[in-house]
Amino acid sequence: MDAFYASVEQRDNPSYRGKPLVVGGSPNQRGVVAAASYEARKFGIHSAMPSVTAIAKCPGLIFVRPRFDVYREISTSIHAIFKRYSDLVEGVALDEAYLDVTDNKQNIPYASTIARYIKTAIFQETQLTATAGVSINKFLAKMASGQNKPNGLTVILPEDAIAFVEQLPIEKFHGIGEVTAAKMHSLGIHSGGDLKEQTLSELTHHFGKAGHYYYRIARAEDDRPVEANRVRKSIGAETSFAQDLSNVGQMLQELEQIAQIVEQRLEQHETRGRTLTLKVKFSNYHQITRSKTMLALIIELSTIFEIAKALFESIDLENRSIRLLGISLSNLDNAKQTQVIQLPLFQNAGIIF
Repeated sequence: MDAFYASVEQRDNPSYRGKPLVVGGSPNQRGVVAAASYEARKFGIHSAMPSVTAIAKCPGLIFVRPRFDVYREISTSIHAIFKRYSDLVEGVALDEAYLDVTDNKQNIPYASTIARYIKTAIFQETQLTATAGVSINKFLAKMASGQNKPNGLTVILPEDAIAFVEQLPIEKFHGIGEVTAAKMHSLGIHSGGDLKEQTLSELTHHFGKAGHYYYRIARAEDDRPVEANRVRKSIGAETSFAQDLSNVGQMLQELEQIAQIVEQRLEQHETRGRTLTLKVKFSNYHQITRSKTMLALIIELSTIFEIAKALFESIDLENRSIRLLGISLSNLDNAKQTQVIQLPLFQNAGIIF
């Protein structure tokens, strides 16, 4: 979906239309942006940005509190549209899903045709726009979905897959964040073509287990199946810092903002957890985790931050700087979770919305 939360708010309140708007915390608090309208994005505002930073970029920015009950209801309606064509639907978030339409219910021969039908139905039934990427696997469909937003449709044919990946800037790759992209740049890797020139041993040497993933996607390979009814085992958020943090106060401020994002995601998925895990990666790439399990469900932001802060303060930080912080909740309590159904995906026709 295109700027989903923000687009819903603009749809439901005509006075918001055409104006820079974010869904998220108040600028008077230590809030974070959950979603930004396309008008706000022109100012460089994006999700997970601190609210104070967003208001500094755009003083006239409109802040709206999230209405996750409304977003969930719309998401359910959109998934019902997906199910008219395939039962192989893997929800990634309220606003995103993978569809395997190889054997679709309406026996339509082209995935791109199905994508057009779905886009039309979504707009007719919700007055919201969606962007689709169509290709032969998850990675390529995901990359295609980011090419022509908003309200776009991009198809990557099998014969075009390798050429598409080779010309793609490395920072555009799904699964490669800002910090990893910077490291790749330092190694002379600026595009998919550059990445493809690296051997598997070189990539695993520099990036550990993730090197296997990078090696395969550089060759347009991705055999992950579309998992219908996928069970979510944990919910979390993490931030990699462009510059390593050495100030404890700044670390705690970042940790609080990450806790707010985790709280938002718990709300989105209507779940809570009992085990909180803190992830810390130091400047030398050494990584540690600390966990605590509670008898009661962890629900409120104050509790998430309090536990994460206590775990953080138990770590020896003397003369050490940090490049990444993360918080996740597991041992989830979610009555809606169902059994994972794994299905094969071999050169299938895939769509991501």
